[in-house]
Amino acid sequence: MSDKVVETRLMGDVWPSTHPGEDPVLYGHVDLQPRGAFEARSLQTFKLVYTVGRYGIDDTGGIRVVFRFMGDWGDLQTHNPSAYNYVTAEASVPGSRITLHYGKTVHQRPWFRALTAKLHGGYLREGDTITITFGDTSKGSPGLQMQTFVESGFEFKVLADVCAVGHYVPLPETPYISIVPGAAHTWRAVLPSLRRPGESFRLGLKAEDAWGNPTDLAEGELTLEPSVPVKGLPKTVSYPKGEKSIVVDNLSIDEDADLRIRILKDGEYVAEAGPLLIRDGQFSGYWGDLHGQSGESIGVTTSRQYFDFARNKSFLDVTSHQANDFQVNNAFWEYLNELTAEYHEDNRFVVFPGYEWSGNTAVGGDRNVFFRTEGRQIHRSSHALITDRSDIHTDSHNAAKLFEDLKDEDCCVYAHVGGRYADITQAHDPKLETAMEIHSAWGTFEWLLTDGFPLGHRSGVVCNSDGHKGRPGASYPGAAKFGAYGGLTCFLTDDLTRDGIFECLRRRHHYGTTGCRMHMDVTASFAGGGTLFERDPNAFDNPVTHQVDSVMMGDIIQTSADKAEIKLHIASHAPIDRIEVRNGTEVVEILRPYKADELGKRIRVVWSGSEYRGRGRQSTWIGRDRFEGCQVNRIGKINAWNPERLLEQRGANTVEWNAITTGNFGGFDAWIDEGDDGVIDLTSNHGAMRLKLSDVGADHHILDAGGLERKISIYRLPEENRHREMEATVSIPLKAKGDNPLWICVTTEDGFQAWSSPIFAFK
Repeated sequence: MSDKVVETRLMGDVWPSTHPGEDPVLYGHVDLQPRGAFEARSLQTFKLVYTVGRYGIDDTGGIRVVFRFMGDWGDLQTHNPSAYNYVTAEASVPGSRITLHYGKTVHQRPWFRALTAKLHGGYLREGDTITITFGDTSKGSPGLQMQTFVESGFEFKVLADVCAVGHYVPLPETPYISIVPGAAHTWRAVLPSLRRPGESFRLGLKAEDAWGNPTDLAEGELTLEPSVPVKGLPKTVSYPKGEKSIVVDNLSIDEDADLRIRILKDGEYVAEAGPLLIRDGQFSGYWGDLHGQSGESIGVTTSRQYFDFARNKSFLDVTSHQANDFQVNNAFWEYLNELTAEYHEDNRFVVFPGYEWSGNTAVGGDRNVFFRTEGRQIHRSSHALITDRSDIHTDSHNAAKLFEDLKDEDCCVYAHVGGRYADITQAHDPKLETAMEIHSAWGTFEWLLTDGFPLGHRSGVVCNSDGHKGRPGASYPGAAKFGAYGGLTCFLTDDLTRDGIFECLRRRHHYGTTGCRMHMDVTASFAGGGTLFERDPNAFDNPVTHQVDSVMMGDIIQTSADKAEIKLHIASHAPIDRIEVRNGTEVVEILRPYKADELGKRIRVVWSGSEYRGRGRQSTWIGRDRFEGCQVNRIGKINAWNPERLLEQRGANTVEWNAITTGNFGGFDAWIDEGDDGVIDLTSNHGAMRLKLSDVGADHHILDAGGLERKISIYRLPEENRHREMEATVSIPLKAKGDNPLWICVTTEDGFQAWSSPIFAFK
């Protein structure tokens, strides 16, 4: 087996326990042509030839070709020979015919996708063949659309039902191909967001193809133009072909500064890194994505490739691997712990061993478990896909039992929303579960945090990818059901160590974003001061306390003050749309970096929300905006991650779209020639609205589309907004009873968001 393909022994798949014999000659063998490397989202044709074994194949028997669920290659079809992804099959024996059936959830996890080829009208002897053509172009089909993301070992796993009993046995050999990146489409430059004077930092550089894959096809000399002098930064760097990323390391600045670095190639601007703020203070900011999976569970690529990508391709400081527990066999758990120990390096790259407790929502729902050290006992939700039942007595069958089993462990827990969602009303341990994951590639889920406010939960905000494509820290949705770009968390801590990150988690000194690396500083001051608790006094007896006048995000404070003065500082990669200052679920104030008289002839249309909280949360948006009495000069797309989905200007005054949201948002800006009687006429599959353009200002006009916070918003922006930094102070009255969760949400013009962990103030 190649090291490009996940080792079978590390996968928790459960195959049939009975079969008609041990000798592989009995079942036949399979060949695939062509083999080799193929560009992501290219069009291809493959012939898979199955040669019948000694048992033969009886009438109505056949073979099944199964694929990983996460693949977003084109859906196979048999009805339209001139369309994409046409597939055909034939048997070598005259008079026999093959019927094909394709389904996305036909087989078992992770091989959900399956093409079943059944024999009818005869039988096949040893040496006869069944030939399947994927992307058959003989009748006009363009071919098979390859998946959008890189995978070194994309497998065509074949199973045979030789006795026509509906019992498919996997063949011992599995052919595979490699999916490789395309040409360079976008350059990326990555800096941290907060360091202290004299502290070392690095600049990461890479080129990505049109689907977000780091590509090895880019090359050239890059010019680096910093906004302030940087020790160790060269004027130019050579980017060699064959590399998917490079790092300029051991950089530093000795005094307070605001750094952005412009990247030029052949004299043309291609990217900007930053902002990086150099500030003398208690903490630095370290970026992490602690939630993703590889091919040993439901994802793709190997777990070693996963950790390599996190460190060297997305330039993370912190990561973890989180496989669904019911698929983590003991061999993989041992191997994963070996990998985390190998990759972890204090002050360079912090890695935590852990897993995803994947109980159904009915028993509490998804949790991420992170251990400080290797070698700890895994407490699974079940052994659903694990044949070794020797440790089944260690299972935690519901979330309450999980917290009980972990009570003496040195670990942290996140609640999150994936296929299953966490139900924090069923179980919550404030000692262990200190954060809620409110954004991932699955979408945006503020409700997971806010549901806890009336319950007295004091949880911080984290965002991660929950990516299944082997790209932690840079998780693009591609063309699959995942509708959002993966999130990131910034950990504010004194040092980049496991101890430092764990203390940060336990005090909620972190904030989350939908994938950007903005700087965020949020503090609160109180007249007369108050008592700061290092641990939640509702959970811990006699926690360490301090008398303070002000606190930072995530802190818990008891005060006699009637109001809090919230001071915030945001420095972003992109212009700031707005900042919401909140007390719990109440938006106390909306801050914008521009004034009303700066609003121009730019109209923003945004769709957002989801169907409901469960697996089928995806909302489809099909719509049209007609600008009557004016002309659309150009449009700009927002969160349009899938270039194959419709979002285009039609003619002089119309924009049409076909998009999805999963709790997140997307949309467009239209720069218009506005007349005195201009009207925006919007129609969609979720309703319609008609507005005079003269009535559209900074405040949002809302079309309520039902579902879960599902809506369309229309508002006006400046024609050009250059404000990428904001400072403000906001006074918030404090409620006399219960907690006052004081937090902010930042939205940038290019569609990213960020949330501070709440400050929990009470009297």
